[in-house]
Parts: sequence; C-alpha cells; structure tokens
Amino acid sequence: MPSSRKAWLSAAAVLLDASAARRCADRGLPRRDRVLVIGCDEPGPADWQAAIAVGAQHVVTLPRQDTDLVAALSVVDEGGGHRGPVVAVVAAKGGAGASVFAAALALSAPGALLVDADPWSGGIDLVLGSEDQPGLRWADLALQGGRLGYGALRDALPRRGEISVLSGGRAGVDITAAALHAVIDAGCRGATLVVCDVPRRSTDAAEAALEAADLVVVVARADVRSCAAAAAAGSWIATCNPNIGVVVRGPAPGGLRAAEVADIVDLPLLASMRPQPGLDEALERGGLRLTRRSPLATAARRVLGVLAQHPVREAA
Repeated sequence: MPSSRKAWLSAAAVLLDASAARRCADRGLPRRDRVLVIGCDEPGPADWQAAIAVGAQHVVTLPRQDTDLVAALSVVDEGGGHRGPVVAVVAAKGGAGASVFAAALALSAPGALLVDADPWSGGIDLVLGSEDQPGLRWADLALQGGRLGYGALRDALPRRGEISVLSGGRAGVDITAAALHAVIDAGCRGATLVVCDVPRRSTDAAEAALEAADLVVVVARADVRSCAAAAAAGSWIATCNPNIGVVVRGPAPGGLRAAEVADIVDLPLLASMRPQPGLDEALERGGLRLTRRSPLATAARRVLGVLAQHPVREAA
C-alpha cells in the first residue's frame, strides 16, 4: 500500500489487493488513473466493493489474467502514464497542401511522430526529403493490431531531424485500421505528438485516425470549389469526430477572406496563411524546410496552440 499521498499520486500505476484497496479508500486518497486490484481467487462482492471504493480501473485474477495485467501495465511503460495528443490533417480537395501542413506541424513539435495514413500519397517522406533515410516504411511492418512499444518503433523508423516518420512507399500499400491504431496508440503512450496525414476518401484506416484524433484539421484553399469540398469533408469527418477546424491557405483568386471561408464551410478557423515563398522548389530539392517566421511555421504554431487547449483522450 502506498506509504503517503505523494507516493500514491506520483506512482505510474498502483497494484492493490482487496484489503489494501479498502484501506486506501478509508484514508480518503484522491481518485487517480491506473489503479488495479489483483487477487488469486475469483473476485467476490467484497472485492468489487473495494475496487469501486478506491476507484480501480481493473480487477485482475492471477494467474488466469496475467496477460490482462501485462496489457494494463503496458499503458504506463512509456511516457510516465501521460498520453501524447493526436492531430489528423485532411485536404478539402487535391492540391490543398494537407501533406505539407502535416509535415509542418511535425517539424514544429520536436520529437513528433509523423504518420502517413494515405496509401495513395506517394509517401510523405518525399515531402520531407527523407526518402533515402534508412528505416521501416509501412510495407515493412506486419501488424495485426495489438500493442507496440514506442521506443522500439521510434528507433526503427527513419528520422528527419528530431521527428520520426512512418511513410508509405511509391507503389502504395494497404494500411489496416488495426495497424494504424497500434502505431497511433504507441506514439500516444510514448507521450509524443502524433500527426496523421489522412486521405480524403473514407477508409477504415482513415476513420480510425479521425476517431483517435484530439483535433482534426481540414486544409482548404481560399476559392469557391475548395469551400464546397471542405463543407463536404466536414460533414464526413463530423460523423467520426466533432473536434474539427479549418486552415485556409492562400492565394485567394476571388478575394475570399479566411474568415469568410470558415463561415461558408461552417468550421472554426484555426489559422490562415499566405503562400509559402519557394515551396514548390524546396519540395523538389531536398524537402520542406521551415523558418520561424514562414507562413507555414506560423500557421502550424497556431494550430498546435489550439491543440494544447484540448484535453487529451485517455486510452480506452
């Protein structure tokens, strides 16, 4: 049993038998996450009452449920039990620049995990200029779901500076919802920001990324067709996740303002940006590079500021 209130609150996880759980409840210790009640016999009414009183999330019978105990404890094996946030980026229509903006978000958050969830993108490593870096791509991963250790995943992936990148390839690859969920969950448990570049079309994997996100960013150009496409995308995304906002990218050939675009598509305006000077040439010659005052970097910081205000979802 924890020796003090400080020990109770600072522990990554707390394992108690039923009698210790009752004593902790009697001491009035505050509710916290990752409390487990364990025992060798099938739990009876007194055991369940003790678990409820102390606010336990799991009651585990050993040795029959030893794998359940390992699974529950694996949630806190990285990141000290703190979960990293997830942001999903979707283009309103082709050419909106969603992959570039996803890369800008990751580059603006040292230690981030950038995940290419679009099997038809050609590979987000091309955006970063990291296509020649050694490491695993989606085609190299044989995942059927389950849990991944983030440290091992991070070490196996290509890196661009301080970020890790899980990219598709040039030929495309089938990304399953279970595999994508396992990767996102590993990043979250590693207490790192996870940025997902999500395709515009509905797939099981795309919807898994949207459902996991703490914030979904729709990237739209400031023109009429993009407004129509963003409104349609917003309706689809809202069926998966209501936490949506729009980033408006210039130029505006008809003079539409960013606030007007947000009103038309009925989404909160997260940021707007003017065209990035030299972007196309940079993408062709070495990949995206950001300066602190560049339009992309400024918009990315604004979105990360909004994301920081969203409560991070706890693991299911």
